Amino acid sequence: MAKAKSHSNRRNEESSNRNPEEDVGLLAEEAGSEDEDIIVHSGQAQEQGHNETHTPRTPNRVRFDLPPSPNGQLNASNGAPPVYDDEIHAHPSSRTQSFTPLLTGIEAPSVTVASSPWDDDEDVHTWAERERSRPKSNLRNAFMNMANSIIGAGIIGQPYAFRQAGLLAGVILLIALTITVDWTIRLIVINSKLSGRDSFQGTVEFCFGRTGLIAISVAQWAFAFGGMIAFCIIVGDSIPHVLTAVFPGLRDVPVLGLLANRRAVIVVFVLGISYPLSLYRDIAKLAKASTLALISMMIILFTVVTQGFMVPQEDRGEFTTPLLTINDGIFQAIGVISFAFVCHHNSLLIYGSLQTPTIDRFSTVTHYSTSISMVACLLMALSGFLTFGSKTLGNVLNNFPATNPLVNLARLCFGLNMLTTLPLEAFVCREVMFNYWFPGEPFNMHLHLIFTSALVVSAMILSLVTCDLGAVFELIGATSACALAYILPPLCYIKLTTRTWRTWMAGACVAFGGAVMLISLFQASKKMILNEGGVTKCDW
Repeated sequence: MAKAKSHSNRRNEESSNRNPEEDVGLLAEEAGSEDEDIIVHSGQAQEQGHNETHTPRTPNRVRFDLPPSPNGQLNASNGAPPVYDDEIHAHPSSRTQSFTPLLTGIEAPSVTVASSPWDDDEDVHTWAERERSRPKSNLRNAFMNMANSIIGAGIIGQPYAFRQAGLLAGVILLIALTITVDWTIRLIVINSKLSGRDSFQGTVEFCFGRTGLIAISVAQWAFAFGGMIAFCIIVGDSIPHVLTAVFPGLRDVPVLGLLANRRAVIVVFVLGISYPLSLYRDIAKLAKASTLALISMMIILFTVVTQGFMVPQEDRGEFTTPLLTINDGIFQAIGVISFAFVCHHNSLLIYGSLQTPTIDRFSTVTHYSTSISMVACLLMALSGFLTFGSKTLGNVLNNFPATNPLVNLARLCFGLNMLTTLPLEAFVCREVMFNYWFPGEPFNMHLHLIFTSALVVSAMILSLVTCDLGAVFELIGATSACALAYILPPLCYIKLTTRTWRTWMAGACVAFGGAVMLISLFQASKKMILNEGGVTKCDW
């Protein structure tokens, strides 16, 4: 009792002698320097005599396994204070206790999208060190990655979207949907921070449980698989035109004449090029496809803008009042535009690749990417639609004559680009299937081959029975693209936040996405069943 009072009096004297300026900082006396480490002191402390003067314990030191005193209680006062790190390293031979840092190696939260963090031959520490040493993206590189993911195959269908919606409605839709997509892309990162999950799938599962996981898995799988079908159709639309233009008598050559046939080209090139690339387990080996994609898109955009003036009058369509104002296919046009702008499955990956991943920096990347993509899509849509009018096809390159050299170059670039982009979509489909049916299980080569083969072959077969690229854009845009862009992100935001005016905006976005999905899906199905709007003729 006397000992406790003596200790209390000593603390009061120290407090009275302290400079008042020392109390300005937060926890001025209780916390040490920010540069000092918190360590764990384990083992037996050396006993000292009761008559020795004890050095006060450093407040930011935590000591465990204190030696018991004769009365059975932990002897906190008799134990020697833990030594500092410099003394530990200066006299390693005299150290008998083990010191373990607390809270070391912790970094600022960042988003990763790895389904299997480390292989069997790599422990967590090796993986963490490798992840820290991976190169990060600055704002310009992140902008290029997001712009590449938006300006993809969907840009070729923008003239067709303007034909479906009408010129005035098409321009308004493109601007309004760009703003909406810009917002929902940023919502995915905000939702990830609010839920503490590091992936889009994890966030939806956190909000809605097993039902949410099924919904996001189906949406992502359907969007990627629909992209595979569209890419196969583009290969069949592009490469035969180029080969017959370069070799006019190709159709009459035995065996090789099959390369002038659309179906044969799809089978040969998809199974000969896309399928082997799809068998890769590591998607990083396909990184060079992004550079080819950007070059191809620039060539196609330049071709449509410049070659439209040279199209003969008989190949141009007419313009009616609905085509210039508001047409009856406005909901189908929303699906086509949405197919082009959906990059939500890549947003967390781009966010995590930033050197300093913050909401403000990611918002800057998103604003620039969506704005530049909108300008490119608007330029493509106006150039193609104002040239071909009512005759505008889902793949605007098919409207141009087969003898135009620059157009054939654009077709070749576009076809080859699709052959190398198709494996990326196959990778997404395969990973969704593995994560849903076999979560956390080790790699299985047999399942890898079965899933990859089934995906590529089934997409190829579906592309052989249809050549209406616009219908594919409509269906995929009306279903999975609407779910990924307009329904799931705002739904998660509503679930994770309190009711404010922002949640009402999110609710309006969900209602808009649901209405577009139902109406455009009904219209697209009716159009295909009744052959409305003209039948697309396939050049078999």
